[in-house]
Amino acid sequence: MTSSNLKHLLADSELLLNAVGEGIYGFDTQGHAVFINAAAERMTGWTAEELLGKSIHQYHHHTHADGTPYPAEECQIYATAQDGKSRQVTNEVFWRKDGSAFPVEYTSTPVFHQNKVIGAVTVFRDVTEQKNNEQALSLALDKVKSLSNQLQAENHYLQNELKQQWSQSSLTGSSLIMEKLKSQIQLVANTNTTVLILGENGTGKELAARELHQRSDRKKKAMIKVNCAAFTPSLLESELFGHEKGAFTGANESRKGKFELADKGTLFLDEIGELSLEAQSKLLRVIQEQEFERVGGNKTIKVDIRLIAATNKDLKAMVEQGDFRMDLYYRLNVFPIEMPPLRARKDDIATLTTQLIEQLNKKLNKQVHSISSSSLRSLRHYHWPGNVRELQNTLERAMILSQSPVLEVTVGEPITQTNHVKGKSLAQIEAQYILDVLNDCHWKIGGEQGAAKILGLPDSTLRSKMQKLNIKRP
Repeated sequence: MTSSNLKHLLADSELLLNAVGEGIYGFDTQGHAVFINAAAERMTGWTAEELLGKSIHQYHHHTHADGTPYPAEECQIYATAQDGKSRQVTNEVFWRKDGSAFPVEYTSTPVFHQNKVIGAVTVFRDVTEQKNNEQALSLALDKVKSLSNQLQAENHYLQNELKQQWSQSSLTGSSLIMEKLKSQIQLVANTNTTVLILGENGTGKELAARELHQRSDRKKKAMIKVNCAAFTPSLLESELFGHEKGAFTGANESRKGKFELADKGTLFLDEIGELSLEAQSKLLRVIQEQEFERVGGNKTIKVDIRLIAATNKDLKAMVEQGDFRMDLYYRLNVFPIEMPPLRARKDDIATLTTQLIEQLNKKLNKQVHSISSSSLRSLRHYHWPGNVRELQNTLERAMILSQSPVLEVTVGEPITQTNHVKGKSLAQIEAQYILDVLNDCHWKIGGEQGAAKILGLPDSTLRSKMQKLNIKRP
């Protein structure tokens, strides 16, 4: 009998086979066990006496790892005993006597006698530790990748912030109105109170937000900025809350949103008056519950953030017109701070100008040490619709052109009651100023030398204003 021949062959090597650490089974051509070594007994919990002469497949190999049936006719071990072909198998499991399973790797080698297959020998090993190590490594790599992505996102964000930062001069000054502003910032900075910063473009709302963050106990974490006017409603949701891989076309990997990046820190929502009603609703929920889901995901993510918002719009009027949610308005308007326009603190212009010239000397590699008294008088008389940002841009242009250590600056004709202002509405004055800047820029809106940059506005906001004020290119 072939089964008997196989028994004799294995019996001759029994001492050696019992000494190895891998499990070893000997099978006849019908898949019945004719030999089981000691390591196989230890790994499976089945003794040789219990299994010899029986189909091992029914005890160890009857089910896949997911619990689905594994028919004997598909068993690789049984196939080797039938066709005489060696096989090496990974990613399968054997079942123990106690009903538990363990991952295995095994080889099935045919045994020949007189050129005829008389059975097979299977050598297997428990790869639980290897699989655990692989899983731990995979989790560690995923974590490293996640941290790397976060660091890349934060680095990209900070690099952009550095490029966009223009100066710290907006909070410079000792006028009464500026002293009041600094006092308000000092009072509310080291709290978790939501702050709403109001004011015209160019007054330094972002700088006030940074001052609030730097004076808080969250200063060691990031202050993350989101320009609400720079994204469509659908893209804004992804920007704020992040997205999972495959959430939409182009989402090739998971990405954290600004809320996650701002965890334990400060989230600054600039131009919040530009949010759609749908986005306002989602924002309100996150503010209330401090939790959200990424776009395309269902896992709830909890965050701890301090919220600062800013706008140049009249949110209360927007609430009355139905363009801004009342409940969100009251959530944001806990502690409002009003940024004064430059024309309301002209006593600070001399100090601001001196500080800006020092900063621009470094930026432009210039050696300007002062400004002429006539130029300073001109600066003080000008109405500054673009506020401190316009003052900086004006000085920068003048310094680029200047070859003298004493700066000469020319600004627009001072507005008085007898010329531009009398009889004109604020919208007409604003339209004229935008028109002047557009003409100076040859009607270029975007880019470093565009009108939007000079006015301190996003391209989309300037186009919106042009449409509203009926400003058209000649």
